[in-house]
Amino acid sequence: MNLLIRLIISTLSILVASYVLPGVHVDSFVTAMIVAIVLGCLNIFIKPFLILFSLPAVIFTLGLFLIVINTFIILITDALIDGFHVNNFWWALLFSFVMWIVSSALNMIKQEDEKTQE
Repeated sequence: MNLLIRLIISTLSILVASYVLPGVHVDSFVTAMIVAIVLGCLNIFIKPFLILFSLPAVIFTLGLFLIVINTFIILITDALIDGFHVNNFWWALLFSFVMWIVSSALNMIKQEDEKTQE
């Protein structure tokens, strides 16, 4: 059940970010759900290798290079999914920030709801 809720939160954050940013386009709710699944899979399987190979840059920038890695993960997702399009690197960077803010807000709402149910 928790996985389904996390998928819905990610999907909603993708839809909100694509609505707010004119450089990001998502065709439908189903496409946003597929984007959420692919982003999750890429974060699980590809991101650790990217971090490992760029470890000197991550250490030198005190972790700020991880933002660049997240942006590249979004651009890879753009290349894999037809109904999802990001215009360039900067829109992918903004998409990452907006998605993070919306996901954080939705997760806080979820946690507040869980506390009230106890």
